[in-house]
Amino acid sequence: MLEAAEGAGCFEIKAVADQDPQRAAKAAEEFHCEPHSDFRQLIVQHTLDCLLVAADIHLCDDHLKTALKKKFNVLKLPPSARDFEEALEYARLAEVEKVRFAIANPARFRSSYRTARDLLAQEQVQHPFLVAVECRIDGSERPAWHTDPKLAGGGVLLRDSHQMVDQILWNFPVPQQVYALTANQAPDKQQRLYLTEDTAIVSMKFSDALMGNLIVSQRCDAGPSTALLRVHGKDASLSVTDNEVILQKRDATEPQTWQYTETRRDVLVRLVSDFAQSVQNPGNHEMVSSAAENLTNMAVFESAYLSARTGFPEEPARILRIVRNPAGTPTSI
Repeated sequence: MLEAAEGAGCFEIKAVADQDPQRAAKAAEEFHCEPHSDFRQLIVQHTLDCLLVAADIHLCDDHLKTALKKKFNVLKLPPSARDFEEALEYARLAEVEKVRFAIANPARFRSSYRTARDLLAQEQVQHPFLVAVECRIDGSERPAWHTDPKLAGGGVLLRDSHQMVDQILWNFPVPQQVYALTANQAPDKQQRLYLTEDTAIVSMKFSDALMGNLIVSQRCDAGPSTALLRVHGKDASLSVTDNEVILQKRDATEPQTWQYTETRRDVLVRLVSDFAQSVQNPGNHEMVSSAAENLTNMAVFESAYLSARTGFPEEPARILRIVRNPAGTPTSI
């Protein structure tokens, strides 16, 4: 995100922190700022308008809370937290401190997904009955803590399909029910209980007429992570990837196709620029993917993991009902 922040032209990078002192020093040299090998030092020793967080929650939980209490606006790479309860704590703290806390969902700033959203809003796919997503994840060079549920919160479902779950909930209502199956490649059943999943299948019921299905797994072959979103309707279907949109109408001989050649850096520059505008001009620029909005995503993940344990469908709405203030009345989140 630092490269994107520099490319956006609306940030002055003051300091960088990394637990690896060499990486911190290298980044500081590249971006002409002060290095820290301790997240706490960066937050305590500086007064900043924004904090860009790429570190995982288990590495910076208390420091991130300190930053919010110091009135730092925060942009964090997903996932926002390890579970719904933790995500709710951050959202409430940001509300109390009256600061911006946004989750960096790059797909919202990709031209392909924006085009797909426009097409769905224009009802180019009428009477959709199935939303299907398939994610194939590059499983190479993953840190060991990714397999620990206490540190990671979850496996490929939480950590690698967040963008696509966000896309589903950006375009469709919260599912009434979520049913999930998860698995990993541990050699025996006992070990599987203590490791995060590397394969997940999630079925969603939005209504009696609309269903959803998400399949996410690590690749068995070499190659980058890929994601495909399909929406099937009565007379048309829509397929979306990072760089292409295909709309096929039943009565058309050829599909309509939109292709884009943007890089991840291009997308991140748009994302961080948008966040900067929401901080600089909050009255006229609405924040995208706020921590409060992201609670819906986390409720779906929570429902999926709970379903995988119980073997029964779960209701995200039931989890969202706990978004209450201490008096028991609904909060503005």
